[in-house]
Amino acid sequence: SGLIGRSWAMVFAAGGFKVILYDIAQQQLTAALENIRIQMKELEESGFLKGSLSAEQQLALISICTDLKAAAEGAIFIQECTPENLELKKKIFGQLDLIVGDNVILSSSTSCLLPSKLFTGLKHVKQCIVSHPVNPPYFVPLVEIVPHPETDPSTTERTYSLMKKIGQSPVKLNREIEGFVLNRLQYAVISEAWRLVGEGVISPTDLDLVMSDGLGMRYAFIGPLETMHLNAEGISDYCEKYREGMKLVLNTFGPVPQFSGEIQQKINQAMSEKIPAVPKVLDARRKRRDEYLTGLAKLKKQMKSD
Repeated sequence: SGLIGRSWAMVFAAGGFKVILYDIAQQQLTAALENIRIQMKELEESGFLKGSLSAEQQLALISICTDLKAAAEGAIFIQECTPENLELKKKIFGQLDLIVGDNVILSSSTSCLLPSKLFTGLKHVKQCIVSHPVNPPYFVPLVEIVPHPETDPSTTERTYSLMKKIGQSPVKLNREIEGFVLNRLQYAVISEAWRLVGEGVISPTDLDLVMSDGLGMRYAFIGPLETMHLNAEGISDYCEKYREGMKLVLNTFGPVPQFSGEIQQKINQAMSEKIPAVPKVLDARRKRRDEYLTGLAKLKKQMKSD
């Protein structure tokens, strides 16, 4: 019932589903439910509440439970949201494996642990899958659906359909790979950003501006491949024009950074001057980020309907 679990609960409730939020501590659950209530009321007041139900109707769909067996009873889909710890996640799925039937889907929110590490050896492995959201799931709709080598195709299809039904934007990976797709792309950008700052090419704040007021403007609506397609007379024309230039630049990329030492201190100083790394300030900035993401999501939805 942490940040991701709460956000998932809100997404499923917005889709009209009954949700049981499970955790081992009653106090944690009570706090989570109150946090969800506050968020939903604020979203409703600002006109950004998802789904066709009111905040009260959605809240009525969410209940809390400290008994895993009771929480799993009658479920059609179970989304695990524990910390990114392999042994902890394996323990939870091991417990679930003993109490669920053959129809429920067992899904993990993991951002980088491979399905083969999580689910191998489970009796219900065919029902297991990774549904990796983007933080925060309520405001960013992408979900990466990653199967275990033994996952039944019907599990993938049912998960994909469910994600579509609750308003998310699912993508299917044909096989597992370290970092899945989103983090592989994200880490490639972070890695080069780190090198450029470390080599003194650009300041940390200007580096972020290159993305927010440059590449990010396009990538909010179209991906890198469509960008290539539109920046020439199609992909083939783009490759003909820019192939050699791209290879020339890519061959100058340095080794994988260590993400420590002087460069870390330099970037930390710049980011902390802009946004002091204290809970109150960070929370306010996250709230502002989420408001922007909500507005962007609304704009994108309007553009699609147009």
